Amino acid sequence: MNSRILIIEDDTALSQILAMNFEDLGHEVVEASTLARARELVLQENPDLILMDQGLPDGKGYDLLCEFSEQQVSAAMVMMTAEHDLELAISAIKVGAFDFIHKPIKTEELNHTISRALEHQKLSRQVEALGAVGEEVLSQPRLLGQSQAMLNVSKEIALIAESPSRVLITGESGTGKELIASAIHYHSHRSGPFIALNCAALVDNLLESELFGHEKGAFTGAVSRKPGKFEVAVDGTLFLDEIGEMALPLQAKLLRVLQEGTFERIGGHQQLYSNARIIAATNRNLLEEVAQGRFREDLYYRLNALGIHLPPLRERSEDIPLLIDGLLARICRAEGKTLLSISSVAQRMLQRYEWPGNIRELENILTQAVIRSRGATIEADALVLPGQTVSEVMDVAGKKCSVGAVGKQDGDFLTLDQVEAIHIQDVLDYTEGHKGNACKILDISRPALDRKINRYDLLVAKKMVKQ
Repeated sequence: MNSRILIIEDDTALSQILAMNFEDLGHEVVEASTLARARELVLQENPDLILMDQGLPDGKGYDLLCEFSEQQVSAAMVMMTAEHDLELAISAIKVGAFDFIHKPIKTEELNHTISRALEHQKLSRQVEALGAVGEEVLSQPRLLGQSQAMLNVSKEIALIAESPSRVLITGESGTGKELIASAIHYHSHRSGPFIALNCAALVDNLLESELFGHEKGAFTGAVSRKPGKFEVAVDGTLFLDEIGEMALPLQAKLLRVLQEGTFERIGGHQQLYSNARIIAATNRNLLEEVAQGRFREDLYYRLNALGIHLPPLRERSEDIPLLIDGLLARICRAEGKTLLSISSVAQRMLQRYEWPGNIRELENILTQAVIRSRGATIEADALVLPGQTVSEVMDVAGKKCSVGAVGKQDGDFLTLDQVEAIHIQDVLDYTEGHKGNACKILDISRPALDRKINRYDLLVAKKMVKQ
């Protein structure tokens, strides 16, 4: 399929590499290094696809994306950036981008994305702009992560936000299902509120009252009429967390609301209507619950019109540094403390832990560490991780020391591999993750450094520069 591709990239070397790759695939390529030149080429060349960088000398690629979307430029648009900003990914897709690619770019992934984008240009028109993201977005709870799994989740949010269909979010406890639900609501056009209800936190009769409301005198203690969550969430979103904990009799009543859109308050006879969008979440396998007779099959399929699965934190450890930064900012603000940093050893401890409690457990451990810490930095000894000691992590992950100072430790000599891992980790920390500078100091090639990073499971600093 021969197509015309416009590359908007100010890094000349990268632009040429991309151009040669696309030309080898039979495409015609034009290049621009600024927003101004890109605007000219779009009018002159009428490209089939636009591959644009976020950071350009005269502005942001996202702004150009918004501009082209408003002008209804027919080309499929793909953004690329070295930033790991999931809100930017969501916003880019919502205003018309077909996809969002992180640097450093993997050729196989890029070619697959470009192929899909060219074949499905019409898809970008179905993901129309909600409008440019302003300061209001920055005040919202933000999705944090740089893993492919979370990037995929952000794309799903962008694609389904405007749909009125129900959503079922699955994943282990503590993975952030409510945050995903609120992000779906926020990126929708629904004018009503986002209302969350934990189905596992209330006994059956109280849960029914919370859902549907009650009339005065409906039961002992009902001293006045109370509207339920279905009424309160009118024109908004009702998030039902831990839906798998709901008892079967109440499941039947919920099913009726989903089927007919009507309900009555407890003790009442007036038929009420609700157009709230339902988003449910569970840490259970509902199909297994259906097979065991603990969950209604018809309700499962009513709730699971659209599905999003959140992976556990142990499967996306690359997200932990960003999560730490975001959580520390919130925790320190809540505790009335100046923002704390975290030592490299402490961060390695957190990245090597399995996190059975996921993000909720990470937040709890960081909260304890903030309270314990006396200085401006959270050290490893402030972390309480079940089954993991500071000495173990420092021995295996790389204690901060020079090669000349390495000798006996706790009565045992370090192996050559341990010494090498320690030294390489120190250099990576010193260069803040700049692999080019690290290679110069270590006097090794880039492939050799990458092999050693993978071999020793070393941590590359989160403050990455463009390489």
